[in-house]
Amino acid sequence: MERLPDLADLTHAEKDALIHLLWDWVTALRQEVVRLTAEVTRLQGEVAHLRGQMAKNSRNSSIPSSAEGLKKTKSMRKQGSRPPGGQPGHSGSTLKQVAQPDHVVDHPLPEVCDVCGESLTGQATTEIRQVFDLPPVTMEVTEHRIHALRCTCGKLHRSEFPPEVTAPVQYGPGVKAQAVYLTQHHMLPVARTANVLADLYGVPISTGTVQAMIGEASERLAPTVARIADAVAQADVAGADESGFRVAGKLNWLHTAVTDTLTWLGLHAKRGKAAFEDFGLLYRLKGTLVHDGWASYRELTCTHALCNAHHLRELTFVHEECGQAWAKRMIDLLVCAHHETAAAHGQPLTALRIQAIRTHYEAILAEAAAANPAKPASGRRGRTAQSVPFNLYRRLRDHADDVLRFTTDPRVPFSNNLAEQAIRMPKVKHKIAGCFRTTEGALAFCTIRSYLATLQKQHFDLFQSLIQVFKGNTPQPNFSG
Repeated sequence: MERLPDLADLTHAEKDALIHLLWDWVTALRQEVVRLTAEVTRLQGEVAHLRGQMAKNSRNSSIPSSAEGLKKTKSMRKQGSRPPGGQPGHSGSTLKQVAQPDHVVDHPLPEVCDVCGESLTGQATTEIRQVFDLPPVTMEVTEHRIHALRCTCGKLHRSEFPPEVTAPVQYGPGVKAQAVYLTQHHMLPVARTANVLADLYGVPISTGTVQAMIGEASERLAPTVARIADAVAQADVAGADESGFRVAGKLNWLHTAVTDTLTWLGLHAKRGKAAFEDFGLLYRLKGTLVHDGWASYRELTCTHALCNAHHLRELTFVHEECGQAWAKRMIDLLVCAHHETAAAHGQPLTALRIQAIRTHYEAILAEAAAANPAKPASGRRGRTAQSVPFNLYRRLRDHADDVLRFTTDPRVPFSNNLAEQAIRMPKVKHKIAGCFRTTEGALAFCTIRSYLATLQKQHFDLFQSLIQVFKGNTPQPNFSG
């Protein structure tokens, strides 16, 4: 091995060159350390982000439970707060005997004893058991006949068919009502509905006939649903939500606006401002709108209230996955305030209590601010990406009045569950049927579903109401509720 030269043997110029070379190496190593440190930091951030994404579920984010598959998640309900089965005070729905049965089958005793052969005499005791069942279901055909007779003077007298009897052969309002009831309320596909009707009544019904019945119902109900939209726009408090909806293979958006007693659904190719403008409903709203904080809603000029069910899920994520204690304290505060407003039964909280809640709220936000300083600008175009906890903290800070609206206005609900429930059943229909093949079918569904969901809130008999719709006497809901 060649021996390294002794520094004492080097000239002054050679020593300077060696020093410069070593300095360049050190500088390069330092730069590499800085680069690798930055890369490690970036990768740690990506790993934390991906772990956070993997940890998200319906309990700590807006991911629907239907998207979780068979993955087990922990419920947000406290153990023991509501045990399974009937709750105290629930009346139950046990089958009970009736005083006047439709049929009585008597099972008599034998005339003589089968042991001693003596005649059985005396007053026997009676025990009753009742069986509830459906009678055989058959199609009932009603034939309408009109008559014509020419008078001796030459005038032809002719009787008339009822206005609803328009064809030589047709289905009546009961069959039409069942087809619409099954497809639009119980979410059966059209083909399966045709099979059910054929099996029940022994008459084959084509899918085209079922579609025609749906279209007829939509046309008859359109004026009533327009009045529902007007009533929602005039409400003091309404909730709004939207969700993706595939129609004819393309992504559309299902929009909803609801109150405690009214439900309206609409379909549009756009999600935000363009849809709001075409519908016109939300732009007419002068009361308070409860929503999830999406930017397009914030552009509306009405008063706003944010859904705290969303906040509880996001706070759960920040507490459990990010390890930030302030999030748990905020959960406890919001839940406690919710229980207080519910216990007030529509009466406002005292000004002193409202201020105490707000003071506690701001103190928790101060903790959140200390735990989540904003990342400095990266120098790239656009807003610098911030962490999930920081984004949540910023929303709770910037829109504190809207978050706590339920504490200052007893008419405002804690969450936007009513609007989310209105979206949920159409999503069930979407999952069962795959998608709507035509825009006309999807629009008809929105119209009929708006009517049925409204009547269900107001405790109407949906099936009997649909029969009246096809008879031309559409039951009207209460529009002022």
